[in-house]
Amino acid sequence: MSEHEQGSMGIREHEKTFEGFVKFVTRAVIAIAIFLILLAIFNS
Repeated sequence: MSEHEQGSMGIREHEKTFEGFVKFVTRAVIAIAIFLILLAIFNS
């Protein structure tokens, strides 16, 4: 196991990772909302 070096990751890498995470969560929430709406429409 390698040793941890504080501050070894650049801020741009952090921003890209966070941006990807936000996009994933946004798309997941939209997909779940659409699924629930369709479930409510076709289940009644």
